[in-house]
Amino acid sequence: MKVTLPPAEIIRYKSRIEAKWFAGLALAALIVTIAYANLTPFANFLLSLTRIEPHTHLGGALSFYFFEAPKVILLLIGIVFIMGVIQTFVSPERTRTILSGRRLGAGNVLAAGLGIVTPFCSCSAIPLFIGFLQAGVPLGVTFSFLISAPMVNEVALAMLFAMLGWKIAAIYLGLGLAVAIIAGLTIGALRMENSLEDWVRALQHAAPITSGIERPTWPQRFESGVSHVREIVGKVWIFILLGIAIGAGIHGYVPQSFMVSVMGRNTGWWSVPAAVLIGVPMYSNAAGMIPIVQALLGKGAALGTTLAFMMSVTGLSAPEIVILRKVLKPRLIATFVGVLTIGIVLVGYVFNTVL
Repeated sequence: MKVTLPPAEIIRYKSRIEAKWFAGLALAALIVTIAYANLTPFANFLLSLTRIEPHTHLGGALSFYFFEAPKVILLLIGIVFIMGVIQTFVSPERTRTILSGRRLGAGNVLAAGLGIVTPFCSCSAIPLFIGFLQAGVPLGVTFSFLISAPMVNEVALAMLFAMLGWKIAAIYLGLGLAVAIIAGLTIGALRMENSLEDWVRALQHAAPITSGIERPTWPQRFESGVSHVREIVGKVWIFILLGIAIGAGIHGYVPQSFMVSVMGRNTGWWSVPAAVLIGVPMYSNAAGMIPIVQALLGKGAALGTTLAFMMSVTGLSAPEIVILRKVLKPRLIATFVGVLTIGIVLVGYVFNTVL
C-alpha cells in the first residue's frame, strides 16, 4: 500500500536533507582548508621518511612532488565539485539555446566566454560541437567555443591563480579569449560549411533537441557536483600526477641554464614555434600542464614561450584532431590547425616582447 505524506511533512523532510548536505559540505570545506594549510609540514614529513637530503637533485624533485600533488588534487576536487553544481544551471541544452542564431562577432565573444564558464573538456566539447551546429549556431561561432572550452577552462584558471598568481591567470585568460575569438572569426569568414562531413551537415536540417528537465533541487545539484568529481577527477588524476612528476623532474634535475638556452627570452625566433610543435603530439588537459608550466617558469623559461607550449598541448592535441576527423573534412581540419597555430605562436611572440 502506497503511503502519501502530507505536504508539510514533505517540506520538512526536504529541509532536513538540505541541512545535512550543507552541514556535510561545511565540514568537508573545513577539512580541506586544514589540509591545505599543512601541506608544507606534510611534504617535509614524507621526504623525511625517504631519508633523502632535500638539497640533492632527487630530494628537490621529491619535495616538489610531495607538496604539489596533494595541493593540486585538493584544488581540483573543490573546483570540479563547484563546476558540477554550476553545470546544473548551465546545461548543454541551455548553452545551445544561448548560442543559436548568434552572428559572427558578438556570437564569437559570447561563445568564447561560455567556453570558460561551462565545464566541458575537449572530449565533451566535440559532441557539443555537433549539437551546436544542429541548433543553428554558425560554424565560426562554434569553433570559438570548441577552442575556448578545453584551453581556457575554469579548472585551469583556478589552478593558475593558486599556483602562479592572479597576473599569469589573467594573462592566460586574455590570451585564450583572444585566440578563440579571432580563430573563430577567421574560420567563419572563410565559409567552410561544405567541409563538414556529410552526416554532420545533414544534422543541421534535423529537428533541434528539446529538454523537459525540471529545475533540480539543491541536494540534486550537490549530487551532480559529487558525480562530476567522480567522473572528471577519476579520468584526469593520472594525467595530473604524471604532469606533476614531469614538473618535479624538471625542477630537480634540469639545469636552469639548459631551460634558458631552449625556452628563454633571448633564445631566438625559433623557440616559440618549436615549443608549439613539441606540444602538439602531447596529450594532457590544462590541469595536468600547469605543474609543468610552473617548473618551466621556475627554471627561467620565457612566459610567452611557456604559455604557447601549454596552449598547443591543450588546444591542438593530436587525439583531439583524430576525433575531429570524424566530424570535419581534412581541408577544414588543416584550416583549424593552421589558424590556431598561427594565433598561439603570435601570442608567444607578443608576450615575450612585452613582458
